[in-house]
Amino acid sequence: MRLDSHVHLWRYNEHEYPWITEPMAAIRRDFMPDDWREAAEPLGFEGFIAVQARQSLEETQWLLELADQYPQIRGVVGWVDLRSPCVDEQLEILCDHTKLVGIRHVLQDEADDAFMLQDSFLRGIHRVGHCNLVYDILIFARQLPATLEMVAHFPRQRFVLNHIGKPDLHSGEMEPWATQMHELAGHENVWCKLSGMVTEGDRASWTPEGLRPYLDAVFGAFGAERLMIGSDWPVCLVAGSYADTMGVVMDYAGDDAGVLGENCARAYGR
Repeated sequence: MRLDSHVHLWRYNEHEYPWITEPMAAIRRDFMPDDWREAAEPLGFEGFIAVQARQSLEETQWLLELADQYPQIRGVVGWVDLRSPCVDEQLEILCDHTKLVGIRHVLQDEADDAFMLQDSFLRGIHRVGHCNLVYDILIFARQLPATLEMVAHFPRQRFVLNHIGKPDLHSGEMEPWATQMHELAGHENVWCKLSGMVTEGDRASWTPEGLRPYLDAVFGAFGAERLMIGSDWPVCLVAGSYADTMGVVMDYAGDDAGVLGENCARAYGR
């Protein structure tokens, strides 16, 4: 079973997606499950995890409604306001749907790298775990120290790090990211998505060879058992095709069934 661990869906509206800037004009249109299927089925991928792109309950509910219609959506990573005193009520509404598998907050956009260490945010993650949901971690590499501190609070909470922690691919500097990834991988409840790499460096001139040192580091840290392929489609299209993007990991991992889908299924309970 081949599963794409990281896919976004939207009906494009410039007011709701201001982060899709002019250099990303290629993705200023609708992207729906049938569009993903057209790109993914030739590579043998059967399903995907749909991940929130807007921090709104409405979007999460829309993704869950789509999941009812499209069996290829194996799970939804949505959003709730983790700091809200009403977080339990928000989770209760969403958790009635069996395809809700996780929650994500766009931590990379928070000015304070310690945002995730607020007591109210930590209480929210505790409630996520109480609902048996994954927490997806979306950060830049500079936020790894705070992430290590956050994860240490929750030894039994399943975490999935997005986009290999977004190292600085422009500079090619591996440290301290590589060392901190080893530290993070020391927590056996943390998984990592092999995603988001092609858009973090030079989008016009990246090569699989240029990404190999980062894959070496992540495989060395987590081992193949806690890594999962992800496209970050359609965002990846600003740097390359779906096949080119997924090919980076597929060529590196070979026919490893875990990396290509089984690990994703285990992490998200699919």
